[in-house]
Amino acid sequence: MTKPFVAILMGSDSDLPVMQSTIDVLKSFDITFEVKVTSAHRTPAATHSYVTDAEQRGCKVFICAAGLAAHLAGAVAGITTRPIIGVPVDCGPLQGKDALLSTVMMPAGVPVATVAIGTAGAKNAAYLAAQILATADDALALRVKEDRAENAKAVIAKDAALQAKLAAL
Repeated sequence: MTKPFVAILMGSDSDLPVMQSTIDVLKSFDITFEVKVTSAHRTPAATHSYVTDAEQRGCKVFICAAGLAAHLAGAVAGITTRPIIGVPVDCGPLQGKDALLSTVMMPAGVPVATVAIGTAGAKNAAYLAAQILATADDALALRVKEDRAENAKAVIAKDAALQAKLAAL
């Protein structure tokens, strides 16, 4: 049996700086992933081939990043019933707002979970993928829960530092 993995698909290699956050979060949870540049418009046959092959090899979640017309997540959602997470990339004259609408406005029955525009969305895509995988992996679920607790501790520490600074004024 193959190890479950997450496929990160990008419409362009220029999306990598944004999607590095996705990669970093998946690595922090020790989640296996693949990264591929493929286009809904320029390489539709290759996109279809990769998605069907990845699904057969054990891909459980597809994270798709694209800017401008941003049809990659929707195109992938039309090929597979695996969960799709769309990351609108903040580029072009509308700074990702067009990508957001193209990603989130899917027809009924062909869902794409859509996260925020840019790096924050790229991080949340990885966290959401981890949570999806954790439904079938108790050890991963514990790591996700521990990570959330660490994030809470960091906020509490920042507040304590701020309160100390304000008290000293």
